[in-house]
Amino acid sequence: MRSYRLFILFIVCAACFSNSYAQDDKKTLATGNAFALKKDTVPAKDPVMPVVIKKDTVPKHIPRIATMRSALIPGWGQAYNKEYWKIPIVYGILSIPTVLYFYNDSYYKKTKFAYEARFRQQNGDSTLVPSIDPELKNLGIASLQSYRNAFRQSRDYSILWFLLAWGLQVADATVFAHLKQFDVSNDLSMELTPTFNPLTRTPGFGLTLNVKNASSRKPIITR
Repeated sequence: MRSYRLFILFIVCAACFSNSYAQDDKKTLATGNAFALKKDTVPAKDPVMPVVIKKDTVPKHIPRIATMRSALIPGWGQAYNKEYWKIPIVYGILSIPTVLYFYNDSYYKKTKFAYEARFRQQNGDSTLVPSIDPELKNLGIASLQSYRNAFRQSRDYSILWFLLAWGLQVADATVFAHLKQFDVSNDLSMELTPTFNPLTRTPGFGLTLNVKNASSRKPIITR
């Protein structure tokens, strides 16, 4: 009998507990908190925002790099300026004094040797005469001296022209590297308008050039 009482008491307690839990669920559903999540727990979807790049942040073309590169290797500065069509011209110009140098140096050595051989021949030593170049055997000592001096002068001038051509390609790379930064965008505006001078009562033309500030430039928007 006692066991039945305990069983009935257990059933009553379970019914009361389930009733109170159901009432709490009804309150939760009524207030809508059952489906409400905290703001911090909601995974926020990252919106696709445009990336704004200002013109001032774009890497600039540095003329000093073009100057240094062209001074080290001919044509390297032109390659930095993306003017690749100038590289064959640079080497073509440099090749002219180079070829002239070796040509004049070769004949300078031949005429110098022939002149020394003829000079020794006048002093009674003809051991070097058979080694004279066949092109120069019919020339006298005065002609050999004149040719020797001319070829030596031309050789020295070819060195000077080579250095000048090297310097010109350095200057070309530097100048056009500076022109890369020249602003030819819509930030510049030029207007030519007719004018009239009331003092002299003569017509004329007025030129107006407007340059916008860097702060007023429109940013470049990329996605």
